[in-house]
Amino acid sequence: MSDKLDALLNRLKAHQRDLIFAMADHDGMPAQSAIRQVAELESVIAAVEAVAAEEADRARRG
Repeated sequence: MSDKLDALLNRLKAHQRDLIFAMADHDGMPAQSAIRQVAELESVIAAVEAVAAEEADRARRG
C-alpha cells in the first residue's frame, strides 16, 4: 500500500474509532447522525482498502 493511502487509511480509522468511543461514553442510543458517520466512514475505509489492493496487484504485475 502506498504511503499516502496508508496514511489516509490510518486517519479514517482513527476518526471512526474516536466517534465510536464518543458514542460509548453516553448512555442510551447514539444519535442517528453519529451512527451514519460511522457507517459512511466504514464505506470509505473499504474503498481505500480496495484501491490499495488494486494498486498492490498492479505493482506485482509490473
